[in-house]
Amino acid sequence: MTFLNKDILVTGGTGLVGSACKRIMPEARYISSKEVDLRSLKQTESFVEKCSPGVILHLAGRVGGLKANSEFLGDFFDDNILINTHVLQSAKKYNVKKVISFLSTCIFPDQAAYPLKESYLHSGEPHESNFAYAYAKRMIEVQSRAYFQQHGLEYQCLVPTNIYGPNDNFNLEDGHVAPSLIHKCYLAKQNNTDFNVWGSGKPLREFIYSDDIARLSEWALRNYHEKEPLILSTSEEVSIKELVLVIADAVGFKGKIVFDATKPDGQYRKPTDNSKLLELRPNFKFTPLEEGIEKSVNWFIENYETCRK
Repeated sequence: MTFLNKDILVTGGTGLVGSACKRIMPEARYISSKEVDLRSLKQTESFVEKCSPGVILHLAGRVGGLKANSEFLGDFFDDNILINTHVLQSAKKYNVKKVISFLSTCIFPDQAAYPLKESYLHSGEPHESNFAYAYAKRMIEVQSRAYFQQHGLEYQCLVPTNIYGPNDNFNLEDGHVAPSLIHKCYLAKQNNTDFNVWGSGKPLREFIYSDDIARLSEWALRNYHEKEPLILSTSEEVSIKELVLVIADAVGFKGKIVFDATKPDGQYRKPTDNSKLLELRPNFKFTPLEEGIEKSVNWFIENYETCRK
């Protein structure tokens, strides 16, 4: 199918990836929870009918870090099940032919073989710390695949690894690892204190810059036609300690860095297999971690008073 960028509707338009998409696809239509409560089927249907998009990039959802996910299990399940179900039902009702929704690698089985492949998504229980969020997000893949097979609609899912970048949630408790550490390092520099980091620093993670995700999303909207999910990752593992050092350098922090091994590390590693992506986009250039972190830090400092923190 062919369409113009102005025919694209992006949910979660003010979030991390939505903001990146605005830089890549400024002509698209972006909505946030302030405009439409996607937990309401009535509001969702009304907006999709009125907007009449050609395609939808579905980014909206309730997200948070380890602490929030483990403390508000029911809320995370309810909100994400409702949001995802309503978006896809409304899209089908008003004849939207293509919807791409975002998943997360944290919803893969806790005991899956590594590296993670797209086919492993439903092969076991998710990690107990975020099982409610994980099952809710898994269901959008099931719903998308069901609509694809029954109705011939290109409803698909992308699975990014740890995304970071400008306009992230830099909250010290509810933010993800990179933005939380950026904020914590900034405060340590401002207050002339130690930079205290939870855990040993040994766990490994894969990080991808938000603008890279936006560019891959635009490509997928036009060129990805399979019903199976597609992992978006660099497949390059970085230890938390390495990430901390890159952040400290970008912030200009010269003090003492303390790793508190009495605090939990979480899963040691969860590497992904991006071979399918590289087959489809062999020449895609990922933003190096040092460059992406520097841009993220600069944005955070420039927008410190108004950013999510």
